[in-house]
Amino acid sequence: MTEIIKLDTEKNNERTTDIDILSTEGILQKINAEDQSVAKVVEKCIPQISNLVDKIVERIRIGGRLFYIGAGTSGRLGILDAAECPPTYGVDNNLVIGVIAGGNDAMFVAQEGAEDSMDLPVIDLSSYHFCEKDVLIGLAASGRTPYVIGGLKFGQQVGALTAAISCVTNAEISKYAEYSIEAVTGAEVIMGSTRMKAGTAQKLILNMISTSVMIKLGKVYKNYMVDLKPTNQKLVIRSKNMIRTLTGVSQEKADLLYEESGHNVKKALIMEIMNVDRNSAEDALERGNGHIKRAIQILGGEI
Repeated sequence: MTEIIKLDTEKNNERTTDIDILSTEGILQKINAEDQSVAKVVEKCIPQISNLVDKIVERIRIGGRLFYIGAGTSGRLGILDAAECPPTYGVDNNLVIGVIAGGNDAMFVAQEGAEDSMDLPVIDLSSYHFCEKDVLIGLAASGRTPYVIGGLKFGQQVGALTAAISCVTNAEISKYAEYSIEAVTGAEVIMGSTRMKAGTAQKLILNMISTSVMIKLGKVYKNYMVDLKPTNQKLVIRSKNMIRTLTGVSQEKADLLYEESGHNVKKALIMEIMNVDRNSAEDALERGNGHIKRAIQILGGEI
């Protein structure tokens, strides 16, 4: 195991050594100045993120699922990203899954010691019938969390696609993954507080991965989340507004299309754009792998 003291995330930040004597505004300026570097660090990782996204899409198309595994902040970020996918993109709750050391209780209260086990991740992943079709992304700012390493080793054993996201150079977890992303954010504002820059980098990368995957799976039309589940009044209104905005029809017609499509924005859009019934829209969408623009082309339209 890499010595903690040598990790990029554990170095002392010389730019913030006076933070304890600054005014409130001065403290905030220091934090903000450090945060501004994170996006540039992530930008350097785009080629690696891109390769991983394409492989994830391939796995999902053959029935695989996307798993995030981590401890502490990293684990919580994985669960957060996974939890946002069903309402935003209309996917099944079991398509993107976050697994955290210590179980769901660890989302709210630190479960000390759980992250040091290399056996627990095997039990946790097995409870989901984790298999060779799936993708496992290990998350660890320090790049050395035993729980994550144990999970990645298990992923390799079952033949799953494995990836690692860390914030250090030559991360330990990178050794156990086919695809590695190392966003080296450097010393934190407060020494070792990796919920800050490192956490922000991981959040940005997870946003990029899940959003890109969903776009590639046809969950987005133009830049609208057309596969959202209208599970509350706000989302019903958003659905109807998308139909109106993207087709140019009146609000009354948008409401009608929403009902006639079975509360499905994608079908409603195709029904109006191509002047077809719900069954025809459904068939074209299926043949177009869920992509609206492909469905329109299948029905003889132009995009």
